[in-house]
Amino acid sequence: MPSDRSFMAYRVHDVPANMELHAAALERDWMSGATQRFPYRCLPLNIANQNGWVLTCPTAFRVYWYGGPLPSDLEVSFEGPADPSVVSHFGAGVLTFSLPYLFRTPPGLNLWVKGPSNWIKDGIQPLEGIVETDWATSTFTMNWKLTRPNEWVTFEKGDPVCMLVPMPRGLLEGLEPEIVLLSSEPELLARYKVWEASRSGFLEGLKVHDPDTVKQGWQKDYFRGKTEAGTFEPHQTRVDLKEFK
Repeated sequence: MPSDRSFMAYRVHDVPANMELHAAALERDWMSGATQRFPYRCLPLNIANQNGWVLTCPTAFRVYWYGGPLPSDLEVSFEGPADPSVVSHFGAGVLTFSLPYLFRTPPGLNLWVKGPSNWIKDGIQPLEGIVETDWATSTFTMNWKLTRPNEWVTFEKGDPVCMLVPMPRGLLEGLEPEIVLLSSEPELLARYKVWEASRSGFLEGLKVHDPDTVKQGWQKDYFRGKTEAGTFEPHQTRVDLKEFK
């Protein structure tokens, strides 16, 4: 029986699901291909990459939008047999993936359904939605919008095509947004000034090729959770999600 912490994926059909479901990976091709893999130095990027579960593309195919508003204005060309979970359903250059699961989250948790974080695909944009998966008894689709007509866009089998991020319903509405001057918080301002001076000095050291600065390569304080007041705990440097059993 599901517990109050269970995130359930109910397989709709008796046959094995045609889309794999697993914890999102850290790696991105464009990040790995950058000079010295420098994007991985950005901890917020790393955390976002791993912050959810992904469904993968069931088969290799190409998609082409002729620019019109009708579903028939989108052509899907498969490398092998056609897969019925990849269709043109809505029109307006929208490609649809029919997901083979009915998801159920614990009470009060929505599911943010989105494209995989920082996974870039030219010519097409993932559409996002928020689903109340703690009560809904229907499945939902994942959709991508072609951004340019008359160009082929390719998906490979195993590409992440949908990211699932549980989030508390009503969390945002409960926040009280406010803009104030940083100078109104003297202690925080003083701590910011220490960071600002450190950052400026580091950038200047890189500019003039200071040996110690160049050897350091990049400032790792945020990555390590360090401020002038010490190390913040608990500081998160990676996301370790459980896999679906």
